Amino acid sequence: MLHAAQISFFSDPERRAPTELLQAWSSLVDVAEAVARAGVRVSVLQASSYWEKLSRDGVEYHFLPFGLSASTPEGRARFRELIGSLAPDVFHIHGLGFPRDVLALAPLAPATPILIQDHANPPPPIWRRPLWRRGLSVARGVAFCAREQARPFASAGLIQPHTAVYEIPESTTRFMPGDQAVARLTTHLTGNPGVLWVGHLNDNKDPLTVLTAVSQAAQHLPELQLWCCFGTAPLLSEVRYRIDTDPQLSSRVHLLGRVPHEKVEYLMRAADLFVLGSHREGSGYSVIEALACGLPPLVTDIPSFRSLTGGGAVGRLWPCGDAERLSLALVEWATKPRAPLREAARAQFEKELSFDAVGRKLRAAYHDLIGRDPASRHGRTS
Repeated sequence: MLHAAQISFFSDPERRAPTELLQAWSSLVDVAEAVARAGVRVSVLQASSYWEKLSRDGVEYHFLPFGLSASTPEGRARFRELIGSLAPDVFHIHGLGFPRDVLALAPLAPATPILIQDHANPPPPIWRRPLWRRGLSVARGVAFCAREQARPFASAGLIQPHTAVYEIPESTTRFMPGDQAVARLTTHLTGNPGVLWVGHLNDNKDPLTVLTAVSQAAQHLPELQLWCCFGTAPLLSEVRYRIDTDPQLSSRVHLLGRVPHEKVEYLMRAADLFVLGSHREGSGYSVIEALACGLPPLVTDIPSFRSLTGGGAVGRLWPCGDAERLSLALVEWATKPRAPLREAARAQFEKELSFDAVGRKLRAAYHDLIGRDPASRHGRTS
């Protein structure tokens, strides 16, 4: 059986215990389990201030002090021993931003291919690029949510022409569709359409453009209601001012703030449309969750959202910062029959973003990397 070691060099700054961390970092667990379900033996090595080994759902988790901010001499020594004893067929590194750690890992198993998966890392400042270039040079492949996201790294000379590039989502979700009427009773979400936002209130997510679009659309959709879940909110005062000073928004925008993750699933079941105005995303977990619930997304036309929606095959893509285009999309989609739209959204999730899909894509990437000649300078893009 193919054996993959999935490695995270980032240590939890909150120093949570391993069992607590697995509960909090769902993507760490979901990616490992997706690959395990695909018939791959998976060992997860997680940097931590704790020493612990856990086994659950066919995956082994090793917590020990190595990598960024958690490293100790004893932890590094045990990490080296663990790499030797596990003898994986492939290394899967989470995050592009650990070049020193990757350079230290490569000599421990020189013949073992390395796949590095992006987790929303932008290209580094120029003064850090030589180190990143060396770190990425030992990887036989890199993975992005959208292949287009590799271009800035390739243009900066950080990814070499012979390095394989794979288009694989960062994670998946356990969210499921459910009865909309029941979900509306549970959450008290209303609106025709009921529109849901799940994202921080910051410049990148661009809530002010979305509010402008909702204000314009409300002139044609008198029952439209917008419900906003958010964590950090540096633009909260501007958002509140915009709502309070616009008669079209004051009675139809509901700022829910931070809500429990399980409640987000019910809100997505209850809503009719999902909206987000991001200018940049590594992936877009809330979009993945919306599709999993069968909630059609009206989101910005950026590489990761294009990939998640099948190039706009489900939902609608609109240009960043273009309130007029979003307004038109809201009006158009509010009048469409909703059952087929929900079915199409869920079908896209099942095909490209589900546990089976993510596991299948990563397993294929692992096999492709193992079959590559590491000395070849003529690799293909996958």
